[in-house]
Amino acid sequence: MSANPEVDRPAESSTGPSPARPGERTPPPDPAGGPDWSGGTDAASPGDSPTADPAPDVEAEAVERLDRAVRTAETALIEYEIAVETFRVEVDNFSRLHHQRLGPMYARLDELDAQIAEAVAARTGDPEDERRAREARGVVMPMPGVEELFMGWIDSGGFSPEAEAMLSEKPVTPPSRVRPSEEARRAYRELVRQAHPDLAQDDAERERREAFIVRVNRAYAEGDTATLEELAREWAAGPAAPQPQASRAEELYARLEWLARRKEMLAEVAAELEESAIGAMLRMAPDDPDALLEEIAEQLLAQVAEREAELERQRALLEPSQE
Repeated sequence: MSANPEVDRPAESSTGPSPARPGERTPPPDPAGGPDWSGGTDAASPGDSPTADPAPDVEAEAVERLDRAVRTAETALIEYEIAVETFRVEVDNFSRLHHQRLGPMYARLDELDAQIAEAVAARTGDPEDERRAREARGVVMPMPGVEELFMGWIDSGGFSPEAEAMLSEKPVTPPSRVRPSEEARRAYRELVRQAHPDLAQDDAERERREAFIVRVNRAYAEGDTATLEELAREWAAGPAAPQPQASRAEELYARLEWLARRKEMLAEVAAELEESAIGAMLRMAPDDPDALLEEIAEQLLAQVAEREAELERQRALLEPSQE
């Protein structure tokens, strides 16, 4: 090819370039050696217009870059949401197990505190000691709240898992531990990456994915690896995801803005979880939250033993005064 592009240019008549014949199309650029509208030095082949507008190619490249940015943001958001949901499950499981396993110990401590205060008040007859005894007894028998009135069937998120299981005639299956097994966590992450509603291209597909993810979250919260594996097979055998249509730059910008808002919302949820009492406790043992429950149980047992010894001492002091 000549270094001078004028050499290979088709000859023009004295009256100007010959018009294109009806139906004739300009061939697309050859990626291997066609014209480079961005400033290359290759000569134009016959039939190509050297004055073609490079704007469409530039715009296509910009849209492609924007599309890659959206896909990257979607992946990052899904990974972040997986992390937040994983932590939420651990907070919920820790709260439930903390109540089930340690609740009786806390109740025993409250009862012992009340009995100790009552023994002191009976021995001294001091009005201040009697007031403390009444307050301690009030802690043991608090006024029922909404959850107690509904017998624990309703919590802040609606029906509790136990209530939902009873209403659907399913067996009640409280979590066996705070953190699900590694197999369950691996299956959960893979399912969410594949079926996340944010990957939907239309409302119908989003609804289908949202309903499926609800089932995935429930199985993960229960640490049910077998159900997660069944859900993975179900998703793989389901309808193929619709092919995304060509997106305009405005749609991609809107998508990026939505992803940013979603990220901010998840950050607020994560902050609330971390700042909660249970979240603070979990931060004390990020590697093994189940061991933290055992450690707290040992501390409570030691406190119960101390209170029981104190109660015996107060009762021993009370007996001579009654004689």
